[in-house]
Amino acid sequence: MQFSANYNQNSFQLTAYQIPTQSVTHPFSCSHSPTAADLAPLLRRRKAPILLRRRYSIGFERLIPAKMSQGDNGLEKPIVSPYDEAMEALSSLITKRSRADKSNKGDRFDLLFDYLKILELEEPVKEMKIIHVAGTKGKGSTCTFTEAILRNCGFHTGLFTSPHLIDVRERFTLDGVDICEDKFLAYFWWCWDRLKESTSEEVPMPTYFRFLALLAFKIFAAEQVDVAILEVGLGGKFDATNVVETPVVCGIASLGYDHMEILGNTLGQIAGEKAGIFKRGVPAFTVPQPDEAMCVLEERASELDVPLQVAAPLDPELLSGLPLGLEGEHQFVNAGLAIALCSTWLQRTGNVGLNYLKDSTSLPEQFIKGLTTAALQGRAQIVPDCLVESESPGDLVFYFDGAHSPESMDVCAKWFSLAIKEDHGQQKTLNDQAQYDSGVSHQLVQSDLHKTSKKNSMQILLFNCMSVRDPQLLLPRLVNACASHGVNFQKALFVPNTSVYYKVRTSSLPLPDTQVDLSWQLTLQRIWENLKHSEKGRDMKNADISLGEGIDNKNALICEHISVFPSIPLALEWLRECVRKNKSVRFQVLVTGSLHLVGDVLRLVK
Repeated sequence: MQFSANYNQNSFQLTAYQIPTQSVTHPFSCSHSPTAADLAPLLRRRKAPILLRRRYSIGFERLIPAKMSQGDNGLEKPIVSPYDEAMEALSSLITKRSRADKSNKGDRFDLLFDYLKILELEEPVKEMKIIHVAGTKGKGSTCTFTEAILRNCGFHTGLFTSPHLIDVRERFTLDGVDICEDKFLAYFWWCWDRLKESTSEEVPMPTYFRFLALLAFKIFAAEQVDVAILEVGLGGKFDATNVVETPVVCGIASLGYDHMEILGNTLGQIAGEKAGIFKRGVPAFTVPQPDEAMCVLEERASELDVPLQVAAPLDPELLSGLPLGLEGEHQFVNAGLAIALCSTWLQRTGNVGLNYLKDSTSLPEQFIKGLTTAALQGRAQIVPDCLVESESPGDLVFYFDGAHSPESMDVCAKWFSLAIKEDHGQQKTLNDQAQYDSGVSHQLVQSDLHKTSKKNSMQILLFNCMSVRDPQLLLPRLVNACASHGVNFQKALFVPNTSVYYKVRTSSLPLPDTQVDLSWQLTLQRIWENLKHSEKGRDMKNADISLGEGIDNKNALICEHISVFPSIPLALEWLRECVRKNKSVRFQVLVTGSLHLVGDVLRLVK
């Protein structure tokens, strides 16, 4: 007896029946998305007891549960879910060494080709029609636009991005949807077991990001995607995604200063690392770059006979009056790059005869739909708090942007400043949505809108950054850019991230740790204080509005204009209490400095 399974993103159905042995196909040659029956012979390579504990708990947990213990009522209950077990395994691949420390054998780039051979992915990767994108800023947005355009053109898409905000499965999307848990676990353990069985001292287990990249190749090969869009994790030349030898087209998004301990201290050095994804004769596109960076890109392109072109920012007039799916004026630069990548991919794969790049007066309908419906969490994202008790929607609104470099702080500040200036329109939208969701009468909604429009607005910064960043560059850049647009923060909150870089989070939230080391947050506080009292920060200081202490929390350091909290939940509760006690004020909170922080807060407010 063997098992056959039907997968979709929302459910998992299991049917048991006799399947002839010869009907089981190789996962890379099957003409359909692999089912559990296809994967079963591959999974049986492990010893039976472990197989039953792990493998059948992937999709068949109702039949054969994972690790079990005796519950209080005498019934067995699972101790660790299959997904939690996978996250524990994945976390074991994360090294606590500095990224700049290359002493580990597992960092050798050539090992990636050994891993592909172990996983039998050499030929499947060569056959994939890949779009490869590097850059400092905007590469994730570019990949998101690219995927949305080609999906709306009718292609079966696979997208690999990093980092994730809430769940690691966000890194792998199929046709615009995160891979479902059942499929993720099936492919995860298939790769894990093969690598565990075949690695050695000379070929150790791949590190965290390398394993995820290999997993992406496995998923896209098994799912037989028409196009795989790969976002570089870090740099380019030695990134795990650069194991791809024959992409269809490459892209370089905006370049700036980031990861300098690895990529170099000049824009030229950084550009050289990013240009490492160029492949001989493969067309490449970039966006307008600083002269130093552009010179290096052109030099590398010339060495490899790469036809390098600069993609112009998208003209908003081409969208037929519709807004881009991703907010911010900078997104027109990323959209322009995505259009160039998609058009070239279509041409080079024989899917279109018309050269869209030469037609600057219009865009295909599919392109417009993709650009205007693209979505990406944590980048220029506005989320009203649904848990606060207030008179009207929009009394506490979070503005999320994962900016973490000096250049991206400028972009974030401009977006935030423009977003809050459009506050009246946003409030109308929020109230209309509340009416639609709750069936409230039009008169009551208009009354709420009138109340909201008469409220004062208070801008608050919720900030943290990793210790490898320089907050003395980030905070002044953010504050001064906001001030140049007439926006000043009345209060700054500094919190540690809930997530940690050495452990992959699961769905269960850890309890706030009141013993957490706040030395870094106190450092941020001191920088903020100096900034407030500096000549450049004088306007910000004069704009301060006295805000009460809100809730009484002995674990939080709360001053008039600055607060350090030991956990994000405590900071959120303080904000909600402020809303309850200040009914005439609308609080607009910018969450930035770290994508990890953005993900942690999103997890709690959505």
